[in-house]
Amino acid sequence: MGKIFYVMGKSASGKDTVYKLLLERMPELKTVVLYTTRPIRDGEREGVEYHFSDENALIEARENGHLIEARTYDTVFGPWSYFTVDDGQFDLVHHDYLMIGTLESFEKMQEYFGKDIMVPLYICVEDGVRLERALSRERMQKEPKYAELCRRYLADEKDFCEENLVRCGITRRYENVDLEGCLKEIIGDMKRSMI
Repeated sequence: MGKIFYVMGKSASGKDTVYKLLLERMPELKTVVLYTTRPIRDGEREGVEYHFSDENALIEARENGHLIEARTYDTVFGPWSYFTVDDGQFDLVHHDYLMIGTLESFEKMQEYFGKDIMVPLYICVEDGVRLERALSRERMQKEPKYAELCRRYLADEKDFCEENLVRCGITRRYENVDLEGCLKEIIGDMKRSMI
């Protein structure tokens, strides 16, 4: 049976970069594209980072029994939903997968697929560095959304508290200070769990 390697971490921890580099270095891994109702950001592409959808798609997935997990956040721009759909993208008999998401989605994926299938890859970095990275990234947007940056930062402190990490069985942490060293550790652990 295949594994689902699940990259997660607080915002601006570098999880997107780690995810993309893991895909480059381990091309045998398959990916799953999640759905969101939030607006597309500069540089994102439909069907690559997400399927940019609307509330009707979420309702339809729930009604037809294909919804694996869903989260809705009350942002300063209104509610934004993120959700995973069992839409034919998963073939665990033949493939291993790399996904990226939140601790909450990881927990729901564990419930759906089982703890033996789900492998957490928790990326972390010191909070001051993380805040600097988030601010730099937001400044590069055409219309920076600083209030949303602050909301996400504070929400992550709560979401990734020690109690929640322990409940989800996350004991291994990958410190993303030296990106190459971080990737080397992760790839080594992934290869050992694929045996």
